[in-house]
Amino acid sequence: MKYTLKTHSKKILADTITPVSVYLRLRDRFPNSLLLESSDYRANDNTFSYICCKPIASITVKDEIITESFPDGKTTTTSIDSTTDVVGIIEAFAKKFETEDNDKKFIQNGLFGYMSYDAVRYFEDIEITKKEGALEVPDFYYAVYQNIIAINHFNNEAYIFSHTYKEENNLSEIAQLLTVKSFAEYHFKLEGDQQSQMSDEAYIDLVKTCKKHCQRGDVFQIVPSKRFSQNFSGDEFNVYRSLRSVNPSPYLFFFDYGNFKIFGSSPEAQLIVKEGKAEIHP
Repeated sequence: MKYTLKTHSKKILADTITPVSVYLRLRDRFPNSLLLESSDYRANDNTFSYICCKPIASITVKDEIITESFPDGKTTTTSIDSTTDVVGIIEAFAKKFETEDNDKKFIQNGLFGYMSYDAVRYFEDIEITKKEGALEVPDFYYAVYQNIIAINHFNNEAYIFSHTYKEENNLSEIAQLLTVKSFAEYHFKLEGDQQSQMSDEAYIDLVKTCKKHCQRGDVFQIVPSKRFSQNFSGDEFNVYRSLRSVNPSPYLFFFDYGNFKIFGSSPEAQLIVKEGKAEIHP
């Protein structure tokens, strides 16, 4: 079955709003919203930030089960075994949605979400065992959102999109929320001490082992990791705001999935597709 989404759009002046302020205005009205933020405004390329809200369909891969939900309320589940084409199922999910063509050259629809490191086993013939203390989050989580707000920092313009399936568009509601002068902010505070699954001494030994593999020619690059954890209470989004203040990277993201959030920053785009060519930064 195909789901045809009718697209409504509106352009507004965006010289007095920021991606963070837009997200703060929308998150209480539309839970489970996403923020994809670009802070590099120097050139005309890659100067868009995106806020996505009101998910109407999603696909999740967790605990060897694929769960698909659709705009008409239908939900399907598929158990994963050795013959399951997980990537093919995700591609088929994406193809079930059709949107109207227009002259906009930037992102305005599609699947927004993430794939975890462990999802590599669905692309390559390798086995990954769960390590102690592994985070219990889905391997994949992608959603189709009714509303996408694309902010062009270079031109100080914002485009509001409403992709509807058998319901009225909510452009006026979104536009009105963006004019609100005040919005709720909540604080956070640290609780307890910072922890890690590896001691400093163990990490130093790991680096030494990696250097030996490089010197022998086994590999030309290794990225060792050491995970830190810190308990806190309060607003996760203000933790994100603190991150962007101490680590001002060109690309940042905040994904709200209700019972868990994922956020971070990156100095460069991992994958850029332009005019039929893919540029990859591993």
